Amino acid sequence: MSAPPQPYLTLNTGAKIPAIGLGCWSGLTPEEHESARPWILSALKTGYRHLDTAHDYGTEGAVGKAVRDSGIPREQIFVTTKLPLHHHAKVAESLDESLGNAGFDYYDLWLMHWPQAFANIDDKPYPRHPGPNGEPDEGEYITVDKPTFNETWADMEKAYESGKVKAIGVSNFSVKKLLETAKIVPAVNQVEAHPHQTQPELLKFCQEKGIVLTAYSPSGYSSVATDATIVKLAEKYKVSPAQISLAWHVARGTAAVPKSKNEGRQRANLLELPSLSDQEIALISKLHKNVHLCGYPGVKERNGEKLVFGWTYTQMGW
Repeated sequence: MSAPPQPYLTLNTGAKIPAIGLGCWSGLTPEEHESARPWILSALKTGYRHLDTAHDYGTEGAVGKAVRDSGIPREQIFVTTKLPLHHHAKVAESLDESLGNAGFDYYDLWLMHWPQAFANIDDKPYPRHPGPNGEPDEGEYITVDKPTFNETWADMEKAYESGKVKAIGVSNFSVKKLLETAKIVPAVNQVEAHPHQTQPELLKFCQEKGIVLTAYSPSGYSSVATDATIVKLAEKYKVSPAQISLAWHVARGTAAVPKSKNEGRQRANLLELPSLSDQEIALISKLHKNVHLCGYPGVKERNGEKLVFGWTYTQMGW
């Protein structure tokens, strides 16, 4: 089963990554994780050759099953997964676990999901301090100072040398947090990006360093879908607002990993993107509001500043 023509980007390893991938987050329960296999399989049959999962998503197994059920040779499918926050101190072990979950011999790309490290308490992914009523789920996430993300990256570099991953990168890293001690330059930085969060400084930095920027939440939800400029362009090209946002991502040389369970929208997002003019691309880029629209779990406030997984926006470098 050959893939239809689609745009590819070149990583600093020389590997090609499809510019449009399928986001494979499916929910929080085991039942939701298993239910992802049919719509991942439909995406592969539609022509997707880039699947984006993560240890924390719980869908590594569903991705592996879908790849095998598709009949498409493994080497023709680019699969990304991510090191979870509570595994920063056991990088090699975590990679073997992720490989076992999917039944793969290797991943094409492995990302450090977040720069902050969680305490590994009974291997629970989201440990929290007790809240005001004594309930852990009410408290802040338990982050630790060691290992630092630079130390975690050094262990990921060793994993890269083992051949179990073809490329390594990071996710949710800002210009201020990108690695200073790296021997291997990250191949990818995956962050929230859309027309209301264009990441101009980070995009420029990554382009200068040869790092591919990949966007999650690439359509910007309803905030972008109802933006007058986006709506007008969608009407002009007779496509959805999401297709306008995805076409903009591709036009500026970034990858994007939209999630859709619907086969029709999967096809539209991959194969039916309009070709925007330079003026339209620039117009969309001017919609930047420097806002984060993704509903990060556990967002609270500390001294008036929002928290994302236990770190403030300042600590994240946002």
